[in-house]
Amino acid sequence: MIRHVSIPARDPAHVTIVLAEIMKGRAFHFPGNVPGAYMAVSGDAAGTMIEVYPYTTTAEPGEGDAPVETGANPAPPAYWPFHLLMTVASDETEILAIGAREGWRTRRFGRGAPGTPPFFEVIELWVENSVMLELAPEDMIAPYERLIQMDQLEAAGIAPL
Repeated sequence: MIRHVSIPARDPAHVTIVLAEIMKGRAFHFPGNVPGAYMAVSGDAAGTMIEVYPYTTTAEPGEGDAPVETGANPAPPAYWPFHLLMTVASDETEILAIGAREGWRTRRFGRGAPGTPPFFEVIELWVENSVMLELAPEDMIAPYERLIQMDQLEAAGIAPL
């Protein structure tokens, strides 16, 4: 189970507040050594959390036996090859309204092979129109949970390696 993830943002404090709103949780300062980093905390039993770092922050292996260190990337990409699927407490109407309010691309899409019925649906929320989060309110997540089981994937014709 993924407990937390980190994403970049141009305005980390604002993004954290918005994500906490969608999670129906709270925003906190990040207690680590990264200036300008924050946490959107859901408050659920799993400790679900999104760390939001300044857009130009990197995570790099520490020297020798040292843990991860942060660095700077003066030329970050416009879009990131990262996303996550997260169940959230907000419903679809709330998510779409929050996305519209923020000016962030927010749309519901099916996921599956082109030209076939979707296996499941998600709401794409493009944080600052740069980083995609797939969001699923509780009433949308069951088809995903049913599909992402080894036997169901194979029955759907998705081949293992």
